[in-house]
Amino acid sequence: MDENFLAERFEEHRTHLLAVAYRMLGSGSEADDALQEAWLRLSRSDADEIDNLGGWLTTVVARVCLNMLQSRKTRREEPLDDVEPPQATDGPEQQALLGDSIGLALLVVLDTLAPPERLSFVLHDMFAVPFDEIAPMVGKTPAAARQLASRARRRVQGARAASDRDRQREVVDAFLAASRSGEFERLLTLLDPDVVLRVDAAAMATGAVGALGAGAVAETFSGRAKAAQLALIDGRAGAVWAVGGTPRVVFDFTVSDGRIVAIDLLADAETLGLMELEVQ
Repeated sequence: MDENFLAERFEEHRTHLLAVAYRMLGSGSEADDALQEAWLRLSRSDADEIDNLGGWLTTVVARVCLNMLQSRKTRREEPLDDVEPPQATDGPEQQALLGDSIGLALLVVLDTLAPPERLSFVLHDMFAVPFDEIAPMVGKTPAAARQLASRARRRVQGARAASDRDRQREVVDAFLAASRSGEFERLLTLLDPDVVLRVDAAAMATGAVGALGAGAVAETFSGRAKAAQLALIDGRAGAVWAVGGTPRVVFDFTVSDGRIVAIDLLADAETLGLMELEVQ
């Protein structure tokens, strides 16, 4: 196969291959190295005998990445012979692809996985590669490769849930601090413009009233909530006002994209009795 034509075919798959390598390695420079190695292997192979070039390249890149993960040592330099690899694309679209495709938090979790787990999870869950094709790469049966991916998936889901809880706690804690100190502008930054404050009948009987919109909700809480304590409500971050150790009012927060979209003031004794409350 003509070298220029082969380079063009490789370029057709570059975006996909780079995405695979980046998710596997978590490093743009190492992902470029993996693609260079894949190009070198392709240039030295009998490309005319490859029926599915995309699948072949994905397998090669995955195996190269697996080796890199298992070593994580000083990068080995490959002789380029007289065949130059296609140049990497470093434009804004390329950077957007890498930046948007996988978050830093997920990369941190992926780094905790064993290399075979990471490969199985990334290829199957992110790129829909069948376990029959993944199995030979990790030296396992398809059933074992499926188990590796399942184990990794549970780790990722658990980490995401913990990350969400931590982020919600940060937002709620910041809201309570701004409320106590009367920082109206700070409250506005923590509230979604269409935030809604809802109160149940028991809370309403104590004088609490609902509100709609960031301005109204911020006005309601500014300089107040001084006795409210940060708490876990059924495992989620919220707040509680207690008297003598007995919860009287629960502040149930709903947080989305780092902003509070709803606050429910709940004072019904039966409702509170059904909740799992843990003051922080």
